[in-house]
Amino acid sequence: MSSPTIQRALISVSDKQGIVEFARGLTGAGIQIFSTGGTRRALEEAGIQVTNVSDYTGFPELMDGRLKTLHPKVLGGILCRHDCPDDRTALEQHGILTFPLVVVNLYPFQQTVARTDATLDDAIENIDIGGPTMIRAAAKNHAFTTVVTDPSQYNDVLEQIASVGHTTVGLRRCLAAAAFQTTAQYDDAIHRYLVAKFNTSAQDEPFPDDLAIRLTRQEVLRYGENPHQRAALYGHAQTAGNSLVTARQLNGKELSFNNLLDLDSALNIARMLPAAGMVVIKHNNPCGAASAQQLVDAAQKAFAGDPVSAFGSVLGTNRELDAATAEFLAEPGKFVEAIVAPSYSAEALEILTTRPKWKANVRLMAVGPLEAEAAAFRFREIDGGMLVQQADDEVDLYSEWKVVTANQPTDEQIADLRFAWTMVRHVKSNAIVLGKDQALCGVGAGQMSRVDAVEIAIRKAGERAAGTVLASDAFFPFADSIEAAADAGIQAFVQPGGSRNDDEVVAACNTRGLPMIFTGRRHFKH
Repeated sequence: MSSPTIQRALISVSDKQGIVEFARGLTGAGIQIFSTGGTRRALEEAGIQVTNVSDYTGFPELMDGRLKTLHPKVLGGILCRHDCPDDRTALEQHGILTFPLVVVNLYPFQQTVARTDATLDDAIENIDIGGPTMIRAAAKNHAFTTVVTDPSQYNDVLEQIASVGHTTVGLRRCLAAAAFQTTAQYDDAIHRYLVAKFNTSAQDEPFPDDLAIRLTRQEVLRYGENPHQRAALYGHAQTAGNSLVTARQLNGKELSFNNLLDLDSALNIARMLPAAGMVVIKHNNPCGAASAQQLVDAAQKAFAGDPVSAFGSVLGTNRELDAATAEFLAEPGKFVEAIVAPSYSAEALEILTTRPKWKANVRLMAVGPLEAEAAAFRFREIDGGMLVQQADDEVDLYSEWKVVTANQPTDEQIADLRFAWTMVRHVKSNAIVLGKDQALCGVGAGQMSRVDAVEIAIRKAGERAAGTVLASDAFFPFADSIEAAADAGIQAFVQPGGSRNDDEVVAACNTRGLPMIFTGRRHFKH
């Protein structure tokens, strides 16, 4: 496969980062530049000689620049097969010049629709037509045409031109693949935007017939869940708002696969905690969590939930991590793998990055403000496909809760029942949590039977179980769990209800004089 000498280049870019320097490099190599609109003006203002595409085609730019490069004298020069006699003859007959180098990036559609004030008209006007056409033509003809779609590619192209006067087949193939990736992502962004705008049935049927998932690799991780598994972190183009993918790491070793899973759980729980909250995560389950007026008090209560499990844990908070909290975390005997917080005070960073056991190891992630997330899809892979569901992140309506027992819960118990109900949705099913004074006291997670989960939560809480409230992520099928909880001193219950044995369960509570609330909503987490 021959590599034609590059004598001329066609340049039309929306993102003008580095384009002046790149064009100077091309003209320094004796390459003639053809350009249009704003790109031509930017190059001319920089003192670079440019041929106007309209002067070459004999056809003016029309419709406010909507029509300028869609012309046979442009596309023919891009698509010409240099080793095909018929193609060469067609060029000579119609006065068409070859363009062995095409430099194009697209109107900023994604950036436009990401603006909160963007209108539909703004979006439509930022749908590029000529750009994708030239990119696809050049990428198709990569045997002879070099296509450049990103400023990061400029240096590689200039180096090869300066060395041998043309680009290598290997580089052209890589650039062609990147070009088709660019147009695919661009069209996908337009498709997703228009479906969301025009699909009037989306509220009733939120799942499209075809679901494209675009991921961009952020980094390769040391390994996966186990050392023999390779792993990487990818960013989801459809996700808005702050997340671990966009967070800044301020200290510590690189994050592992398991760190990221636990930090994500910590972040999702922290978003939902009232007041100043902290959660302690171990193996993707909360082993401690609490809310208080001061973050340091929440941290102390959260660690008290299960001090043994808290060793080697991951933490999440919904407030700036301050000096008092940092001093508590840095006390002897505590070991933390990683922390995610909106931000860290200067004093807290000084404490957490200078103490010997923290300085080199503990990962500190600053994620930014924790605004409430809009409902989003959640994905779970199965062999041969993907399960997709909406996130379980809606706030429960307490107005829909029903007290189903003779005894009414006190105001203090209601506050703790709400806290426990917030927490139980984040625990692996079957899930039971015990809470008191806006803090977790015991957790039973991931058990095959609910009574086992109750017994584990009671055992974890120990003597602290007395006086707590209990939340169950799904209904109690039998009264045995109520009996075990009542024997341990648990004072109130919240559960979805809906079992055919609800009457039996409610009767057990009435016998013990304990209040129970039905929420009418289940919170399984598998």
